Amino acid sequence: MKNLKYKILAFTLLFSVVLIAQQTPAPKQTTAISIEGATAHLGNGNVIKNSLIMFNNGKITFVGSAMMKIARQGNVIQAQGKHIYPGFIAPNSTLGLVEVDAVRASDDVDEVGAMNPHIRSLIAYNTESKVVESMRPNGVLLGQITPRGGRISGTSSVVHFDAWNWEDAAIKEDDGIHLNWPNAFSRGRWWLGEPTMLKENKDYKNEVEELTTYFLNNKAYQASNKSPKHLPFEALQGLIDGSKKLYIHVDAERGITDAINFAKANNIKHVVIVGGYEAHKVTSLLKENNIPVLLQRVHSRPKNDDDDYDLPFKLANELVNAGILVGLENSGDMERMNARNLPFLAGTCAAYGLDKEQALSLITYNTAKILGIEDKVGSLEVGKDATLFISEGDALDMRTNKLEKAYIQGRDISLESHQTELYKRYSNKYKN
Repeated sequence: MKNLKYKILAFTLLFSVVLIAQQTPAPKQTTAISIEGATAHLGNGNVIKNSLIMFNNGKITFVGSAMMKIARQGNVIQAQGKHIYPGFIAPNSTLGLVEVDAVRASDDVDEVGAMNPHIRSLIAYNTESKVVESMRPNGVLLGQITPRGGRISGTSSVVHFDAWNWEDAAIKEDDGIHLNWPNAFSRGRWWLGEPTMLKENKDYKNEVEELTTYFLNNKAYQASNKSPKHLPFEALQGLIDGSKKLYIHVDAERGITDAINFAKANNIKHVVIVGGYEAHKVTSLLKENNIPVLLQRVHSRPKNDDDDYDLPFKLANELVNAGILVGLENSGDMERMNARNLPFLAGTCAAYGLDKEQALSLITYNTAKILGIEDKVGSLEVGKDATLFISEGDALDMRTNKLEKAYIQGRDISLESHQTELYKRYSNKYKN
C-alpha cells in the first residue's frame, strides 16, 4: 500500500510537469529584420557602436555601422542605447535530461555500466523542459547536452533551446564522447568519520590501465572484420577519424598530464579538457598540444588549502594570457537551474583580469570553436545563424541583463517562463 502511494505521488508530479509544458516554438522567420542603433558585441572580440544588424531566412545578411547608406530590410527595430549579443552557449550541460530530481521517470542523465561511448544524450533531450525554458530570458540560447556517470559517460550533442523535438533542436549531433578521468587523489568521507585531507588513490594505476586496455581492445576491433558488431567500439571510431572530440573531465595537474599522454598514445585527434581546475599548472603542455579547456564553474571556492582565495575567479585570465582557448562550463550542484547564470560567470572573469569582450568570448565564440560549431553560431557574422538577442544593458551584469528580444535561427522566440509568470502574478498581487 505504501509503495502504491509513492507511485501515485510520482505520477501526479510527472503529470503536473506535462500540464505546464513549454510554450509553442516560434514559427520560421518569414520577414527580414533590421536592428539599428544598438552597440553590437560580435562575440569575437569586436564591437560596433551604432550598429546595423540584418537577417533573413534565419541567417545574418549584414553586420556593420548604421551610418552606412544601405537599404534596411523588412521590419526595422530601433535599438539606440541597447546592446546586441550572439546567443550564449552552455557546454557540458544536463539541461533537458532531468526535469524533477525526485521523479525517477523524468531523470535520464546516465546509464548503468562503466563504458558507454555509444549512449546518445540527444535522443533523451526533452524539448518540453521548463528548466530549459528558463535559460532564454538571460540570453542562454544553446547548449551541449552531456550525459553523466561511469568512466565513459556517452556522447553529447549541441542543441538550441526552442524546438518541437530533439531532431529540430539539434545543431550538431554526436559532437564528442565524454571520459571521466580517474582521480589520483581523493578525500576521506567526512560522513563516515574519515579524515578529509587529500590522500593517494591506490587504485589510480589500475583504473588507468583499465582504460588503456579498453582502447587497445577497440584498436583490435577496428582492425578486425567487425563481426559481430560492437556498438561501444563503433562509437569510438569517431575519435580516431577525427569526427568526434574526446572531452576529458579532469581537474588535477597529474590527471591532466596523464590524460593528454593517454590521448596521444591512442592517436585521438581532438581533445578538450573539461573542468581543468589545475590547468594553469600545465599551460605549456596544453598549448603545445593545442588543447582547449572548458573551465569549471567560476563561482566556486578554492579546492586546496594553499590556493589563492580568488583562484577560481582569475583562472580564465591566467589561461587566456597563456594562449589557451578557454570556454566556461557550469557543472556541479544544481547545475541545470544554475546554467542561466552563465553570463554572470563571464562577468566575474571580466572583473578578475579579462577584457569585457574577451570574457564574452568565453561563452560565445570560444565555446563555439571548442564544440566545432563556429561556422554556425558564436559570433555575429554574415552567413551565420541569426541566433542573437537584444539587451537593455550589459548582458554580463545581472543588474542590466534585461532581454527585450531574442531570436533563434531568425525566429522571434518567447522570453516568458514559469518564473516570469510567477513574477507577474505576485507583482500584481502586492501592488493592490
